Amino acid sequence: MTELEVAAQLRQINQGAPLCDEAPLFHIDSQGRWFYRGESLPDKFCRLFATILHLKPEGYLLMTPVETVRVEVAEFPFIINDYEEEEDGQFTLTSSIDTQFQVASRDAFVVDEAAISVSLARGLSAKLGRACYYRFIEQYLLNVDGDAK
Repeated sequence: MTELEVAAQLRQINQGAPLCDEAPLFHIDSQGRWFYRGESLPDKFCRLFATILHLKPEGYLLMTPVETVRVEVAEFPFIINDYEEEEDGQFTLTSSIDTQFQVASRDAFVVDEAAISVSLARGLSAKLGRACYYRFIEQYLLNVDGDAK
């Protein structure tokens, strides 16, 4: 079975899962910290739940074949604390909860006045943390004289 076939089957399974509760049980704050019913979650659980987090038209959801749970997200679900540009131009991003993401190129990053963000799989996005934000600007947006490219 190919990866596309497996992904199609998973999408089909997840589409029928009922919503557990209208109220969000999970919250991700503006610093990328995860909470369950107001209590902080250990990173190992955050990483686990991050694998099933989706952004759908009805909002952020944790989706399993059995149930769907709402997640309230203050700003972005992930804060990027480090990135590495590969020789082929792809980027490996590491989040504040130590999850890793791959993006195809520098074109995946969106620079605006408020933040530098990047689109991820399953409709999700991430924001560069403060250190990465300034590093990205210095590496890719300024010339050697410190002026905008």
